[in-house]
Amino acid sequence: MQVALEGLVEDLRHRLAGQSVTDTLELIADHFPDKVAFSTSFGLEDQILTHLIFSHNLPIRVFTLDTGRNFQETYSTWNKTLLRYQKPIEVYAPQRESIEHLVQQKGPNSFYESIEARKECCHIRKVEPLGRALAGQRVWLTGIRAEQSPNRQNMHAVEWDAGHQLIKVHPLFDWTWDEAWEYVREHSIPFNPLHQQGFVSIGCAPCTRAIKPGEDFRAGRWWWEEQAAKECGLHSTAAHEGRDPVVEKLLA
Repeated sequence: MQVALEGLVEDLRHRLAGQSVTDTLELIADHFPDKVAFSTSFGLEDQILTHLIFSHNLPIRVFTLDTGRNFQETYSTWNKTLLRYQKPIEVYAPQRESIEHLVQQKGPNSFYESIEARKECCHIRKVEPLGRALAGQRVWLTGIRAEQSPNRQNMHAVEWDAGHQLIKVHPLFDWTWDEAWEYVREHSIPFNPLHQQGFVSIGCAPCTRAIKPGEDFRAGRWWWEEQAAKECGLHSTAAHEGRDPVVEKLLA
């Protein structure tokens, strides 16, 4: 079974090598009919893929995870996207009981207290809903780019996701940030205005800040933690202990 899966992934890597993003999406949709899902958080990369999927009427499910802690700018971008394309975006939210229990037991900002506490919040608000969103799918499309972090440079444009038991495809994997901006402007694609304020990777409002010149793309995510391969659990779980002194004021 494992050999067959590895062969399938290698075959897809070969088929998609050198293909345009549109051709990649079309090939994946044709090869896995009704079994392809794209997750959007309304960042620049995700807006490009949403534009291509909706503009070409591709049979690919588009969904988002509404954590309940997003920036208002993200919600505005979401609304503009619905108005522009007139296509549905599925919504997956955290389980009410889990959120109520977490906040009642640990308060609304427990994620600042430790890596474990932050991962617990991410799991409830993002990882568990993602599992429901991907149930029954064979391919998960993402807006991941290699340039986003050293950790992601070690990934491949086509991978096997053992956790969700499906193939993961990153159609924009080799794109640069400048190329993404050029495409968005050329096609007048709605984008999150926070990108113009130094935010390159946008997640939940309490956990995201703008980056400073020269900082890593992921430096603005969970900025109080020591810089490492910081992920929320959707794509990786590697992280180290550590808390920024600024957080002490937020917890006071």
